[in-house]
Amino acid sequence: MKIAILVEGETEMAFKTKLQDFLKSRLEQMPKLKFIPQEGRIPKGDKLRRTVENLLEKDGYNAVIALTDVYTGTNDFTDAADAKAKMAAWVGNNPNFYPHAAQHDFEAWLLPFWSTIQQLAGGNRSAPSGSPEWVNHKNPPSYRIKEIFEQGKRRSYNKARDAKRILEKNNLIDAVKVCPELKAFLNTILRLCEGDEIF
Repeated sequence: MKIAILVEGETEMAFKTKLQDFLKSRLEQMPKLKFIPQEGRIPKGDKLRRTVENLLEKDGYNAVIALTDVYTGTNDFTDAADAKAKMAAWVGNNPNFYPHAAQHDFEAWLLPFWSTIQQLAGGNRSAPSGSPEWVNHKNPPSYRIKEIFEQGKRRSYNKARDAKRILEKNNLIDAVKVCPELKAFLNTILRLCEGDEIF
C-alpha cells in the first residue's frame, strides 16, 4: 500500500516519525507513506485535483490523503467539516482521495501534551481550556504554544523541532482520545491498510 499524504509544511513533517511508530504497533504490514509538503498550504481548486490525479495515475500511489489546517491565514474554511467538503469537491468524485483537516491547526493535536510543552518552553502558563480542537480560532493552538515559549524565554517555538520533541515524549493515543479529527485521520490510514480502527 502506497499512500501519499499532502501536508502544509514543517510541523506535519515532524509528525511522520510518530505516525509510523503508531502504525507499526497496529499493523501487520506497514504502508509506504510519503509526506509531501505543500509550501505552506494545501492547493485549492483544479490545482489540488491535478496534484491528486498525478500522484494516483503517474506516481502509482494507491491513495492520497490531504491534511490541511482550518486556520490557514485566510477565510477559506469555517471548520474541519467545511475544509474536508471543499477539498472533496475540488478533487471531484475520486474514491482514492481522502480529505482531512486539523481543527484549527496541527498544534491542536499537541495541546493534550501541555505538561511536556511547559517543560520544553520553561513557561508555566496553564493549558487552554476545552477540547483541543476547538481552541479559539482567533488565537489558534500554534499561537498558544508560541506564547508559552516566549513566556519561558529559553528560545522561540520552532514548529518542526519542538513538535517532534513534544510528540516523542508522549503516547499518540492520549491525543486521539480528545481529538476526533486526529482519530479520523488515523482511522483512514488504518482502514486503507486493513488494520483495526480506533473506537
